[in-house]
Amino acid sequence: MKMRRVVTVLAAFSALLMMQGSFAQTSSLSSDKIKNTLGTQGNGTQGKEIQTEEELDFSNMENYVLIANSSKDYPVTPGDVYRLAYAAGTSAISYLIPVDSTYTIRISNLATINGEGKTFLQLKKQVEDIVNRNYPMGGVQFVIYQTAVFQVTVKGEVSETQIKKVTALTRLSSVLKTELTDFASERNVTIVSDKGVKKSYDLYKARRNGDLSQNPYLRPGDEIIVNRYDRKVTVTGAVERPGKYELLKGENLNELINIYGGGLRDRADASRIEVLRTLDVLDRSGRKIYLGKNAIEDNYELLNYDSVYISDYNELKTVVFFEGAVNSVTELINSQEGDSEISSATSFENDTASDTLRTSNKTAVSFEKDENYAFLVRKYKLCFTSNADLKSAYIRRGGSIIPIDLEQILYNPDFYSDQIVQEFDTLVVPFKQYFVSVAGAVRNPGRYPYIPDRTWEYYVGLAGGFDKDKNTLNSIVIVDTNNKKCRENEYILPEYTITARTNSFTYYFNKYAPVVTTVLSAISTMFTIIAVTR
Repeated sequence: MKMRRVVTVLAAFSALLMMQGSFAQTSSLSSDKIKNTLGTQGNGTQGKEIQTEEELDFSNMENYVLIANSSKDYPVTPGDVYRLAYAAGTSAISYLIPVDSTYTIRISNLATINGEGKTFLQLKKQVEDIVNRNYPMGGVQFVIYQTAVFQVTVKGEVSETQIKKVTALTRLSSVLKTELTDFASERNVTIVSDKGVKKSYDLYKARRNGDLSQNPYLRPGDEIIVNRYDRKVTVTGAVERPGKYELLKGENLNELINIYGGGLRDRADASRIEVLRTLDVLDRSGRKIYLGKNAIEDNYELLNYDSVYISDYNELKTVVFFEGAVNSVTELINSQEGDSEISSATSFENDTASDTLRTSNKTAVSFEKDENYAFLVRKYKLCFTSNADLKSAYIRRGGSIIPIDLEQILYNPDFYSDQIVQEFDTLVVPFKQYFVSVAGAVRNPGRYPYIPDRTWEYYVGLAGGFDKDKNTLNSIVIVDTNNKKCRENEYILPEYTITARTNSFTYYFNKYAPVVTTVLSAISTMFTIIAVTR
Protein backbone atom coordinates (compact mmCIF):
# COMPACT_ATOMS: atom_id res chain seq x y z
CA MET A 1 0.00 0.00 0.00
CA LYS A 2 2.77 2.39 0.93
CA MET A 3 4.66 1.42 -2.23
CA ARG A 4 1.60 2.32 -4.35
CA ARG A 5 1.40 5.79 -2.76
CA VAL A 6 5.10 6.38 -3.40
CA VAL A 7 4.66 5.40 -7.05
CA THR A 8 1.65 7.69 -7.34
CA VAL A 9 3.58 10.63 -5.84
CA LEU A 10 6.56 9.99 -8.12
CA ALA A 11 4.27 9.81 -11.14
CA ALA A 12 2.64 13.09 -10.19
CA PHE A 13 6.04 14.68 -9.65
CA SER A 14 7.15 13.43 -13.08
CA ALA A 15 4.02 14.91 -14.62
CA LEU A 16 4.77 18.27 -12.97
CA LEU A 17 8.30 18.20 -14.37
CA MET A 18 6.93 17.54 -17.86
CA MET A 19 4.47 20.40 -17.41
CA GLN A 20 7.28 22.73 -16.30
CA GLY A 21 9.24 21.76 -19.43
CA SER A 22 6.22 22.64 -21.51
CA PHE A 23 6.07 26.11 -19.95
CA ALA A 24 9.80 26.56 -20.47
CA GLN A 25 9.21 25.96 -24.16
CA THR A 26 6.44 28.53 -24.07
CA SER A 27 8.70 31.17 -22.56
CA SER A 28 11.39 30.57 -25.16
CA LEU A 29 9.18 30.89 -28.21
CA SER A 30 11.05 32.18 -31.22
CA SER A 31 9.81 35.31 -32.94
CA ASP A 32 9.28 33.28 -36.14
CA LYS A 33 6.97 30.86 -34.34
CA ILE A 34 4.93 33.72 -32.88
CA LYS A 35 4.70 35.35 -36.31
CA ASN A 36 3.49 32.11 -37.84
CA THR A 37 0.99 31.62 -35.03
CA LEU A 38 -0.35 35.15 -35.57
CA GLY A 39 -0.81 34.36 -39.21
CA THR A 40 -3.14 31.44 -38.43
CA GLN A 41 -5.48 33.26 -36.05
CA GLY A 42 -9.02 34.37 -36.82
CA ASN A 43 -8.04 38.02 -37.32
CA GLY A 44 -6.31 37.01 -40.56
CA THR A 45 -3.12 39.06 -40.16
CA GLN A 46 -1.13 36.57 -42.26
CA GLY A 47 2.17 38.43 -41.70
CA LYS A 48 0.81 41.82 -42.78
CA GLU A 49 2.10 45.12 -41.37
CA ILE A 50 0.95 45.58 -37.77
CA GLN A 51 1.26 48.86 -35.84
CA THR A 52 0.93 50.23 -32.35
CA GLU A 53 2.52 53.60 -31.57
CA GLU A 54 5.37 52.40 -33.76
CA GLU A 55 5.30 49.49 -36.19
CA LEU A 56 5.06 46.23 -34.28
CA ASP A 57 8.32 44.35 -34.43
CA PHE A 58 7.69 40.59 -34.45
CA SER A 59 11.13 40.02 -33.00
CA ASN A 60 9.87 41.80 -29.87
CA MET A 61 6.52 40.02 -29.57
CA GLU A 62 7.88 38.09 -26.61
CA ASN A 63 8.13 41.43 -24.79
CA TYR A 64 4.43 42.10 -25.36
CA VAL A 65 3.64 38.70 -23.83
CA LEU A 66 5.84 39.42 -20.81
CA ILE A 67 4.23 42.83 -20.27
CA ALA A 68 0.73 41.38 -20.59
CA ASN A 69 1.50 38.63 -18.05
CA SER A 70 2.82 41.18 -15.57
CA SER A 71 0.05 43.78 -16.02
CA LYS A 72 -2.68 43.99 -13.40
CA ASP A 73 -5.23 45.41 -15.83
CA TYR A 74 -4.53 43.51 -19.05
CA PRO A 75 -8.03 42.77 -20.44
CA VAL A 76 -9.13 39.45 -21.85
CA THR A 77 -9.21 40.09 -25.60
CA PRO A 78 -10.44 38.11 -28.61
CA GLY A 79 -7.34 36.80 -30.35
CA ASP A 80 -5.46 36.12 -27.10
CA VAL A 81 -4.03 32.63 -26.74
CA TYR A 82 -3.54 31.20 -23.24
CA ARG A 83 -1.72 28.07 -22.12
CA LEU A 84 -3.20 25.90 -19.40
CA ALA A 85 -1.10 23.18 -17.79
CA TYR A 86 -1.72 20.92 -14.81
CA ALA A 87 -1.20 17.36 -13.64
CA ALA A 88 -4.19 15.03 -13.78
CA GLY A 89 -3.04 12.12 -11.72
CA THR A 90 0.02 10.75 -13.50
CA SER A 91 -0.70 12.60 -16.74
CA ALA A 92 0.62 16.06 -17.65
CA ILE A 93 -2.07 18.12 -19.31
CA SER A 94 -0.94 21.13 -21.38
CA TYR A 95 -2.77 22.83 -24.22
CA LEU A 96 -3.51 26.21 -25.81
CA ILE A 97 -6.81 28.03 -25.35
CA PRO A 98 -7.66 30.66 -28.01
CA VAL A 99 -10.15 33.41 -27.17
CA ASP A 100 -12.71 34.01 -29.91
CA SER A 101 -15.11 36.92 -30.43
CA THR A 102 -17.63 35.35 -28.01
CA TYR A 103 -15.05 35.39 -25.18
CA THR A 104 -15.89 31.72 -24.47
CA ILE A 105 -13.06 29.86 -22.74
CA ARG A 106 -13.34 26.07 -22.29
CA ILE A 107 -11.35 24.63 -19.36
CA SER A 108 -10.75 21.02 -20.48
CA ASN A 109 -13.95 19.14 -19.72
CA LEU A 110 -14.27 20.88 -16.36
CA ALA A 111 -16.08 24.15 -17.13
CA THR A 112 -16.78 26.89 -19.64
CA ILE A 113 -16.08 30.54 -18.69
CA ASN A 114 -17.11 33.81 -20.34
CA GLY A 115 -14.13 36.17 -20.15
CA GLU A 116 -15.86 39.30 -21.41
CA GLY A 117 -15.19 42.35 -19.22
CA LYS A 118 -12.59 40.51 -17.14
CA THR A 119 -8.92 41.24 -16.70
CA PHE A 120 -6.53 38.38 -17.27
CA LEU A 121 -5.73 38.19 -13.56
CA GLN A 122 -9.43 37.78 -12.74
CA LEU A 123 -9.74 35.05 -15.37
CA LYS A 124 -6.54 33.38 -14.15
CA LYS A 125 -7.86 33.13 -10.60
CA GLN A 126 -11.16 31.69 -11.81
CA VAL A 127 -9.46 29.07 -14.00
CA GLU A 128 -7.00 28.02 -11.31
CA ASP A 129 -9.80 27.69 -8.74
CA ILE A 130 -11.72 25.36 -11.09
CA VAL A 131 -8.70 23.15 -11.77
CA ASN A 132 -7.63 23.04 -8.11
CA ARG A 133 -11.10 21.94 -7.04
CA ASN A 134 -10.85 18.98 -9.38
CA TYR A 135 -7.12 18.27 -9.11
CA PRO A 136 -5.87 19.55 -5.72
CA MET A 137 -2.33 18.33 -6.43
CA GLY A 138 -2.40 19.40 -10.07
CA GLY A 139 0.01 22.36 -9.79
CA VAL A 140 -2.07 24.35 -12.23
CA GLN A 141 -0.44 27.11 -14.30
CA PHE A 142 -2.33 29.50 -16.57
CA VAL A 143 -0.40 32.11 -18.60
CA ILE A 144 -0.71 34.27 -21.70
CA TYR A 145 0.92 32.48 -24.61
CA GLN A 146 0.21 35.15 -27.24
CA THR A 147 -1.36 38.62 -27.12
CA ALA A 148 -4.12 39.60 -29.51
CA VAL A 149 -3.62 41.83 -32.54
CA PHE A 150 -6.72 43.54 -33.89
CA GLN A 151 -7.94 46.49 -35.97
CA VAL A 152 -9.27 49.92 -35.00
CA THR A 153 -10.43 52.79 -37.21
CA VAL A 154 -9.21 56.38 -36.79
CA LYS A 155 -11.12 59.22 -38.45
CA GLY A 156 -12.24 62.82 -37.97
CA GLU A 157 -9.62 65.57 -37.65
CA VAL A 158 -6.82 63.38 -38.96
CA SER A 159 -4.88 63.56 -42.19
CA GLU A 160 -6.87 60.63 -43.56
CA THR A 161 -9.08 57.87 -42.24
CA GLN A 162 -6.93 54.90 -41.30
CA ILE A 163 -7.37 51.34 -40.13
CA LYS A 164 -4.61 50.49 -37.70
CA LYS A 165 -3.54 47.17 -36.28
CA VAL A 166 -2.81 47.36 -32.57
CA THR A 167 -2.46 45.15 -29.52
CA ALA A 168 -4.54 45.09 -26.36
CA LEU A 169 -1.66 47.02 -24.70
CA THR A 170 -2.12 50.00 -27.03
CA ARG A 171 -3.63 53.12 -25.46
CA LEU A 172 -5.67 55.75 -27.26
CA SER A 173 -2.93 58.40 -27.38
CA SER A 174 -0.55 56.01 -29.13
CA VAL A 175 -2.53 55.95 -32.39
CA LEU A 176 -2.92 59.75 -32.51
CA LYS A 177 0.69 60.87 -32.39
CA THR A 178 1.29 62.00 -35.98
CA GLU A 179 -2.00 62.03 -37.88
CA LEU A 180 -3.77 64.99 -36.24
CA THR A 181 -4.69 68.10 -38.23
CA ASP A 182 -4.15 71.63 -36.92
CA PHE A 183 -7.78 71.74 -35.80
CA ALA A 184 -7.87 68.46 -33.89
CA SER A 185 -9.06 68.46 -30.30
CA GLU A 186 -7.25 66.46 -27.64
CA ARG A 187 -9.97 67.36 -25.14
CA ASN A 188 -12.78 65.62 -27.01
CA VAL A 189 -11.85 62.30 -28.60
CA THR A 190 -14.74 59.87 -29.03
CA ILE A 191 -14.47 56.08 -29.05
CA VAL A 192 -17.39 54.10 -30.46
CA SER A 193 -17.16 50.45 -29.39
CA ASP A 194 -18.09 47.51 -31.58
CA LYS A 195 -21.43 47.47 -29.73
CA GLY A 196 -22.15 51.11 -30.60
CA VAL A 197 -21.40 52.56 -27.13
CA LYS A 198 -19.94 56.09 -27.37
CA LYS A 199 -17.60 57.61 -24.82
CA SER A 200 -15.48 60.78 -24.95
CA TYR A 201 -11.98 61.11 -23.54
CA ASP A 202 -9.76 64.05 -22.56
CA LEU A 203 -6.17 63.28 -23.50
CA TYR A 204 -4.98 66.56 -21.97
CA LYS A 205 -6.03 65.29 -18.51
CA ALA A 206 -4.20 62.04 -19.17
CA ARG A 207 -1.04 63.86 -20.26
CA ARG A 208 -1.07 66.64 -17.67
CA ASN A 209 -2.57 64.88 -14.64
CA GLY A 210 -1.68 61.28 -15.37
CA ASP A 211 -5.35 60.27 -15.42
CA LEU A 212 -5.15 57.00 -17.39
CA SER A 213 -8.92 56.63 -17.32
CA GLN A 214 -8.83 59.31 -20.03
CA ASN A 215 -6.34 57.31 -22.09
CA PRO A 216 -7.87 53.82 -22.23
CA TYR A 217 -6.64 50.61 -23.79
CA LEU A 218 -8.12 50.11 -27.24
CA ARG A 219 -10.52 47.22 -27.89
CA PRO A 220 -11.29 45.20 -31.03
CA GLY A 221 -13.57 47.03 -33.44
CA ASP A 222 -13.16 50.45 -31.76
CA GLU A 223 -13.85 53.47 -33.95
CA ILE A 224 -11.86 56.53 -32.86
CA ILE A 225 -13.28 59.93 -33.85
CA VAL A 226 -11.07 62.99 -33.35
CA ASN A 227 -13.35 66.00 -33.03
CA ARG A 228 -12.60 69.63 -33.93
CA TYR A 229 -11.65 71.98 -31.12
CA ASP A 230 -13.79 75.00 -30.21
CA ARG A 231 -11.15 77.34 -28.75
CA LYS A 232 -7.38 77.38 -28.56
CA VAL A 233 -5.60 80.28 -26.91
CA THR A 234 -2.00 81.09 -26.16
CA VAL A 235 -0.53 82.41 -22.91
CA THR A 236 3.02 83.78 -22.66
CA GLY A 237 5.01 85.96 -20.34
CA ALA A 238 5.11 85.70 -16.55
CA VAL A 239 3.30 82.39 -16.06
CA GLU A 240 4.75 79.09 -14.90
CA ARG A 241 3.74 77.08 -17.98
CA PRO A 242 3.43 79.27 -21.09
CA GLY A 243 1.97 77.58 -24.15
CA LYS A 244 -1.07 77.00 -26.34
CA TYR A 245 -4.08 75.44 -24.63
CA GLU A 246 -7.50 74.19 -25.65
CA LEU A 247 -10.18 75.61 -23.37
CA LEU A 248 -13.38 73.83 -22.48
CA LYS A 249 -16.78 75.47 -22.39
CA GLY A 250 -16.97 78.02 -19.56
CA GLU A 251 -13.18 78.27 -19.14
CA ASN A 252 -11.62 81.70 -19.70
CA LEU A 253 -8.78 83.92 -18.45
CA ASN A 254 -8.82 82.66 -14.85
CA GLU A 255 -8.53 78.99 -15.84
CA LEU A 256 -6.00 79.80 -18.58
CA ILE A 257 -3.61 81.45 -16.10
CA ASN A 258 -4.19 79.54 -12.86
CA ILE A 259 -4.88 76.03 -14.17
CA TYR A 260 -3.34 75.65 -17.61
CA GLY A 261 -0.59 78.23 -17.15
CA GLY A 262 0.28 76.96 -13.67
CA GLY A 263 -0.28 80.36 -12.05
CA LEU A 264 1.57 83.68 -12.14
CA ARG A 265 5.28 83.93 -11.51
CA ASP A 266 6.57 85.80 -8.47
CA ARG A 267 7.26 89.05 -10.33
CA ALA A 268 4.25 88.92 -12.64
CA ASP A 269 2.43 92.23 -13.06
CA ALA A 270 -1.25 91.27 -13.14
CA SER A 271 -2.21 94.89 -13.76
CA ARG A 272 -0.63 94.78 -17.23
CA ILE A 273 -2.23 92.01 -19.28
CA GLU A 274 -2.32 92.22 -23.07
CA VAL A 275 -4.71 90.25 -25.27
CA LEU A 276 -4.05 90.09 -29.00
CA ARG A 277 -7.38 89.31 -30.68
CA THR A 278 -7.50 88.24 -34.31
CA LEU A 279 -11.04 86.84 -34.47
CA ASP A 280 -14.10 89.04 -35.01
CA VAL A 281 -12.07 92.20 -35.67
CA LEU A 282 -12.01 94.39 -38.76
CA ASP A 283 -8.25 94.78 -38.88
CA ARG A 284 -6.63 91.65 -40.31
CA SER A 285 -3.56 92.18 -38.16
CA GLY A 286 -5.74 91.99 -35.04
CA ARG A 287 -6.04 94.41 -32.17
CA LYS A 288 -4.55 94.73 -28.71
CA ILE A 289 -6.81 94.71 -25.65
CA TYR A 290 -5.27 95.92 -22.38
CA LEU A 291 -6.70 94.45 -19.18
CA GLY A 292 -6.35 95.57 -15.58
CA LYS A 293 -5.73 93.66 -12.35
CA ASN A 294 -9.41 92.64 -11.96
CA ALA A 295 -9.52 90.81 -15.30
CA ILE A 296 -8.34 87.49 -13.84
CA GLU A 297 -10.83 87.59 -10.96
CA ASP A 298 -13.61 88.57 -13.35
CA ASN A 299 -12.58 85.68 -15.63
CA TYR A 300 -12.40 87.79 -18.78
CA GLU A 301 -13.94 85.91 -21.73
CA LEU A 302 -11.49 84.67 -24.34
CA LEU A 303 -12.14 83.90 -28.01
CA ASN A 304 -10.56 81.37 -30.30
CA TYR A 305 -6.98 82.27 -31.34
CA ASP A 306 -6.60 84.90 -28.58
CA SER A 307 -3.02 85.39 -27.41
CA VAL A 308 -2.55 86.53 -23.79
CA TYR A 309 0.67 88.13 -22.53
CA ILE A 310 1.36 88.66 -18.81
CA SER A 311 3.87 91.40 -18.11
CA ASP A 312 6.74 91.12 -15.63
CA TYR A 313 7.97 93.76 -13.18
CA ASN A 314 11.49 93.11 -14.46
CA GLU A 315 10.43 94.80 -17.68
CA LEU A 316 10.06 98.04 -15.73
CA LYS A 317 13.64 98.06 -14.47
CA THR A 318 15.74 101.10 -15.31
CA VAL A 319 18.39 100.57 -17.96
CA VAL A 320 21.71 101.81 -19.21
CA PHE A 321 22.98 101.38 -22.73
CA PHE A 322 26.11 99.59 -23.91
CA GLU A 323 27.23 101.00 -27.26
CA GLY A 324 30.05 100.26 -29.68
CA ALA A 325 32.05 97.02 -29.64
CA VAL A 326 29.38 95.05 -27.77
CA ASN A 327 27.10 92.07 -28.35
CA SER A 328 23.34 92.12 -27.95
CA VAL A 329 22.33 91.07 -24.43
CA THR A 330 19.35 89.11 -25.83
CA GLU A 331 21.51 87.15 -28.26
CA LEU A 332 24.04 86.55 -25.50
CA ILE A 333 21.44 85.09 -23.13
CA ASN A 334 20.04 82.85 -25.87
CA SER A 335 23.45 81.53 -26.92
CA GLN A 336 24.88 81.06 -23.43
CA GLU A 337 21.56 80.15 -21.73
CA GLY A 338 22.06 82.91 -19.20
CA ASP A 339 25.41 81.57 -17.95
CA SER A 340 27.23 84.72 -16.95
CA GLU A 341 29.98 82.78 -15.18
CA ILE A 342 31.75 81.80 -18.42
CA SER A 343 34.98 83.74 -18.63
CA SER A 344 35.31 86.60 -21.04
CA ALA A 345 38.48 85.01 -22.30
CA THR A 346 36.38 82.15 -23.59
CA SER A 347 34.15 84.63 -25.38
CA PHE A 348 37.16 86.22 -27.07
CA GLU A 349 38.56 82.89 -28.20
CA ASN A 350 35.25 81.94 -29.76
CA ASP A 351 34.95 85.18 -31.73
CA THR A 352 35.51 84.69 -35.42
CA ALA A 353 37.73 86.76 -37.63
CA SER A 354 34.69 88.61 -38.86
CA ASP A 355 34.50 90.39 -35.48
CA THR A 356 36.88 92.99 -36.84
CA LEU A 357 34.25 93.90 -39.43
CA ARG A 358 31.34 94.25 -37.00
CA THR A 359 29.48 97.49 -36.99
CA SER A 360 28.67 99.35 -33.82
CA ASN A 361 25.90 97.84 -31.71
CA LYS A 362 23.69 99.31 -29.00
CA THR A 363 21.93 97.23 -26.37
CA ALA A 364 19.91 97.99 -23.24
CA VAL A 365 21.07 96.51 -19.91
CA SER A 366 18.95 96.56 -16.76
CA PHE A 367 20.56 97.29 -13.40
CA GLU A 368 19.70 97.45 -9.71
CA LYS A 369 19.43 100.67 -7.76
CA ASP A 370 22.81 101.99 -6.48
CA GLU A 371 24.68 99.33 -8.47
CA ASN A 372 28.39 99.95 -9.00
CA TYR A 373 29.83 100.01 -12.53
CA ALA A 374 32.44 97.42 -11.57
CA PHE A 375 29.72 94.89 -10.63
CA LEU A 376 27.61 95.72 -13.68
CA VAL A 377 30.51 95.33 -16.13
CA ARG A 378 31.65 92.05 -14.58
CA LYS A 379 28.09 90.71 -14.67
CA TYR A 380 27.83 91.42 -18.41
CA LYS A 381 31.46 90.75 -19.33
CA LEU A 382 30.51 88.54 -22.28
CA CYS A 383 28.89 91.55 -23.94
CA PHE A 384 32.26 92.93 -25.00
CA THR A 385 33.70 91.72 -28.31
CA SER A 386 37.28 90.66 -28.90
CA ASN A 387 38.11 93.91 -30.72
CA ALA A 388 36.78 96.16 -27.95
CA ASP A 389 39.20 98.87 -26.79
CA LEU A 390 38.48 98.37 -23.08
CA LYS A 391 41.00 100.94 -21.84
CA SER A 392 39.44 103.72 -23.92
CA ALA A 393 35.85 103.20 -22.78
CA TYR A 394 33.86 106.09 -21.32
CA ILE A 395 30.44 106.90 -19.86
CA ARG A 396 28.28 109.43 -21.67
CA ARG A 397 26.00 111.05 -19.07
CA GLY A 398 24.02 114.01 -20.35
CA GLY A 399 26.63 116.30 -21.83
CA SER A 400 29.49 114.87 -19.76
CA ILE A 401 32.13 112.33 -20.73
CA ILE A 402 33.46 110.17 -17.88
CA PRO A 403 36.46 107.90 -18.71
CA ILE A 404 36.32 104.35 -17.28
CA ASP A 405 39.00 101.67 -17.62
CA LEU A 406 37.09 98.44 -18.31
CA GLU A 407 40.32 96.47 -18.64
CA GLN A 408 41.14 97.15 -15.00
CA ILE A 409 37.60 96.27 -13.93
CA LEU A 410 37.59 92.95 -15.78
CA TYR A 411 41.13 91.72 -15.12
CA ASN A 412 42.30 93.33 -11.89
CA PRO A 413 40.48 91.66 -8.95
CA ASP A 414 41.66 94.41 -6.58
CA PHE A 415 40.35 97.25 -8.69
CA TYR A 416 37.43 99.21 -7.24
CA SER A 417 35.29 101.71 -9.08
CA ASP A 418 33.29 104.29 -7.14
CA GLN A 419 31.28 105.15 -10.23
CA ILE A 420 27.55 104.47 -9.57
CA VAL A 421 25.31 103.49 -12.46
CA GLN A 422 22.67 106.08 -13.29
CA GLU A 423 19.55 105.72 -15.39
CA PHE A 424 20.04 106.24 -19.14
CA ASP A 425 23.85 106.30 -18.91
CA THR A 426 25.55 105.16 -22.10
CA LEU A 427 28.71 103.09 -21.72
CA VAL A 428 30.64 103.62 -24.95
CA VAL A 429 33.21 100.94 -25.84
CA PRO A 430 35.32 101.95 -28.88
CA PHE A 431 36.66 99.43 -31.36
CA LYS A 432 40.32 98.53 -31.13
CA GLN A 433 41.46 99.08 -34.71
CA TYR A 434 44.68 97.55 -36.10
CA PHE A 435 46.44 98.89 -39.17
CA VAL A 436 48.94 97.83 -41.83
CA SER A 437 51.31 100.41 -43.36
CA VAL A 438 51.91 100.45 -47.11
CA ALA A 439 54.79 102.63 -48.29
CA GLY A 440 57.10 103.12 -51.27
CA ALA A 441 56.21 102.82 -54.90
CA VAL A 442 52.40 102.64 -54.61
CA ARG A 443 49.83 105.13 -55.78
CA ASN A 444 48.36 105.95 -52.32
CA PRO A 445 50.80 105.20 -49.51
CA GLY A 446 49.29 105.15 -46.02
CA ARG A 447 47.87 103.09 -43.13
CA TYR A 448 44.99 100.72 -43.85
CA PRO A 449 42.67 98.73 -41.53
CA TYR A 450 43.93 95.24 -40.74
CA ILE A 451 41.82 92.36 -42.05
CA PRO A 452 42.77 88.81 -40.95
CA ASP A 453 44.01 86.20 -43.41
CA ARG A 454 45.09 88.62 -46.10
CA THR A 455 48.39 88.68 -48.05
CA TRP A 456 50.40 91.69 -49.22
CA GLU A 457 48.47 91.83 -52.52
CA TYR A 458 45.30 92.84 -50.63
CA TYR A 459 46.91 95.82 -48.90
CA VAL A 460 48.83 96.95 -51.99
CA GLY A 461 45.48 96.86 -53.76
CA LEU A 462 43.98 99.10 -51.07
CA ALA A 463 46.85 101.50 -51.71
CA GLY A 464 45.91 101.76 -55.38
CA GLY A 465 48.40 99.22 -56.68
CA PHE A 466 52.01 99.62 -57.73
CA ASP A 467 53.28 102.81 -59.34
CA LYS A 468 54.59 101.21 -62.52
CA ASP A 469 56.81 104.22 -63.24
CA LYS A 470 58.77 103.44 -60.04
CA ASN A 471 58.35 99.69 -59.46
CA THR A 472 59.10 96.76 -61.71
CA LEU A 473 58.39 93.06 -61.14
CA ASN A 474 56.18 93.89 -58.08
CA SER A 475 59.20 93.97 -55.83
CA ILE A 476 58.37 94.51 -52.14
CA VAL A 477 59.85 94.30 -48.63
CA ILE A 478 57.72 93.24 -45.64
CA VAL A 479 58.84 93.89 -42.06
CA ASP A 480 57.13 93.18 -38.73
CA THR A 481 56.89 95.43 -35.68
CA ASN A 482 60.49 94.52 -34.78
CA ASN A 483 61.70 95.53 -38.25
CA LYS A 484 62.40 91.91 -39.08
CA LYS A 485 61.90 90.85 -42.69
CA CYS A 486 58.99 88.47 -43.40
CA ARG A 487 58.34 86.13 -46.29
CA GLU A 488 56.01 87.29 -49.05
CA ASN A 489 53.83 84.14 -49.00
CA GLU A 490 52.78 84.61 -45.35
CA TYR A 491 49.61 86.32 -44.13
CA ILE A 492 50.09 89.93 -43.09
CA LEU A 493 49.69 90.57 -39.35
CA PRO A 494 48.74 93.81 -37.54
CA GLU A 495 51.20 96.72 -37.74
CA TYR A 496 53.33 95.11 -40.47
CA THR A 497 54.89 97.50 -43.00
CA ILE A 498 54.83 96.72 -46.70
CA THR A 499 57.29 98.73 -48.79
CA ALA A 500 57.15 98.65 -52.57
CA ARG A 501 60.68 99.03 -53.88
CA THR A 502 61.53 101.89 -56.24
CA ASN A 503 63.66 99.90 -58.68
CA SER A 504 62.72 101.16 -62.16
CA PHE A 505 65.72 102.17 -64.35
CA THR A 506 63.50 104.48 -66.35
CA TYR A 507 62.38 106.23 -63.18
CA TYR A 508 65.94 106.89 -62.04
CA PHE A 509 67.06 107.85 -65.54
CA ASN A 510 64.24 110.37 -65.92
CA LYS A 511 64.91 111.63 -62.42
CA TYR A 512 68.65 112.20 -62.72
CA ALA A 513 69.15 112.74 -66.49
CA PRO A 514 68.19 116.46 -66.37
CA VAL A 515 70.66 117.05 -63.56
CA VAL A 516 73.46 115.26 -65.39
CA THR A 517 72.59 117.17 -68.56
CA THR A 518 72.64 120.50 -66.71
CA VAL A 519 75.99 119.71 -65.09
CA LEU A 520 77.51 118.62 -68.38
CA SER A 521 76.14 121.75 -70.06
CA ALA A 522 77.65 123.91 -67.34
CA ILE A 523 81.01 122.17 -67.68
CA SER A 524 80.89 122.53 -71.46
CA THR A 525 80.03 126.22 -71.18
CA MET A 526 82.88 126.75 -68.71
CA PHE A 527 85.42 125.12 -71.03
CA THR A 528 84.09 127.18 -73.95
CA ILE A 529 84.58 130.44 -72.00
CA ILE A 530 88.10 129.43 -71.00
CA ALA A 531 88.96 128.63 -74.59
CA VAL A 532 87.63 131.97 -75.85
CA THR A 533 89.45 134.04 -73.25
CA ARG A 534 92.79 132.56 -74.11
